[in-house]
Amino acid sequence: MKPSSLRVSTAFRLFAASFLLAGIALAGCQSRRGSEGVSTSGKSAALATMEQVAISAQKCWFASKDPAFAPYRMANELNSFSGRPRILLVPARSPESRPLLVVQAEGTPARVDVFGPMMDQAGGSRIAADVRRWAAGSGECHGAA
Repeated sequence: MKPSSLRVSTAFRLFAASFLLAGIALAGCQSRRGSEGVSTSGKSAALATMEQVAISAQKCWFASKDPAFAPYRMANELNSFSGRPRILLVPARSPESRPLLVVQAEGTPARVDVFGPMMDQAGGSRIAADVRRWAAGSGECHGAA
């Protein structure tokens, strides 16, 4: 091996090593954000909240065979491009009808809105309490201790 090729090879190795060390040093200098307000799963706050609400509504209102919700069917619209994921309650015998209840969320932190004709009926306050509890993170059903 020629001495000149040995020098080039050694010089290249020193350059590569210094480049690598500079990259590591720069990576260590980047600012780090706290976890507050950052969704680790890549989901928006509104979507995460509405997923919790939808799971709880399905479990507590429909899977439990709650008679107050027997005449209705739930439709998820969680993949909304409007930034407002939502669930709808429609008549079970007429799912193409206008929704009787809309539960939607938007923003960070998520703001949940509940509206529709069902909110003016006797069960409106129960629906509001259930949705409020589920949006806060609880999966408990109505009347659970």
